[in-house]
Amino acid sequence: RAQASRAWAEAEELNSTQEIFEGVVAGYNKGGLIVKVGKIRGFVPASQLVSLPKEPGVDQGKQLAGMVGKKLYLKIIELDRDQNRLILSERAAQRQVRKLQKDKMLSELKEGDVRDGEVISLADFGAFIDLGGADGLVHISEISWAPITHPSEVLKTGQKVRVVVLKVDPEHKRVGLSIKRLQDDPWATIEQRYKPGQLVEAEITKMAKFGAFARILGDDAIEGLVHVSELSDRRVGHPKEVVKEGQLVTLRVIRIEAAKRRLGLSLKRVTQSEYLDEDWQQALESANEEVEDTPPAEAES
Repeated sequence: RAQASRAWAEAEELNSTQEIFEGVVAGYNKGGLIVKVGKIRGFVPASQLVSLPKEPGVDQGKQLAGMVGKKLYLKIIELDRDQNRLILSERAAQRQVRKLQKDKMLSELKEGDVRDGEVISLADFGAFIDLGGADGLVHISEISWAPITHPSEVLKTGQKVRVVVLKVDPEHKRVGLSIKRLQDDPWATIEQRYKPGQLVEAEITKMAKFGAFARILGDDAIEGLVHVSELSDRRVGHPKEVVKEGQLVTLRVIRIEAAKRRLGLSLKRVTQSEYLDEDWQQALESANEEVEDTPPAEAES
């Protein structure tokens, strides 16, 4: 009886301060879980559980039975010592638990850390990632090396992702993350894949008065500019006079500035005679590569 009295006194203190505590699931009934709180027992209604898996078609009693022995973070929501009544809630404790987990993770995270997370929401400016205790933001510019206009083009809610920590701001509780920096920067090797004078297939992605932007087919992270003066031999007032968004075109590489992430392209120089020898050589090399890749049986036929 003395031990029970002390346990009730401790429970009353927890109720007074509204502190969270860890309890072990000792049993269950059809309405919820029975949890040990020192030498007394409390009840967690199923409606107050967060960790109860919600699986369609699965009997709730079996789900509750599967939680016996597990530890839960809880908060007292109702206490009546005279009635021997102690009602607990995991749901009420979650906000505080989340804050403690976040503070702990923020103190541990450092720039350069690589973590696994889950996409919890998408916004126009980026994606929020749950790191298992704290949330971080992957700005839209840090999602992919390829230009995108909205995170949903690459990510979806619930998707598992690997990220690298770019910045931790404990004061404002913010974490900056990146997905693309765990992948090779395609601009770092662009001069190995392309050279001035080379012909490429591309798609017109957007237009401005000064020119048209085009994305290289098969190399989506590389987008170049066809200056308005490189669209046609005749004077062009606006790119829409010559091309349209979504159009597939053959273009010629005229300038590569890897450090500035710039690729100069030309439409009007595609058929210029000064490049005929280079185009012929490129065609021969492509044909030779195809022959080398062809299985012997196909080559004979």
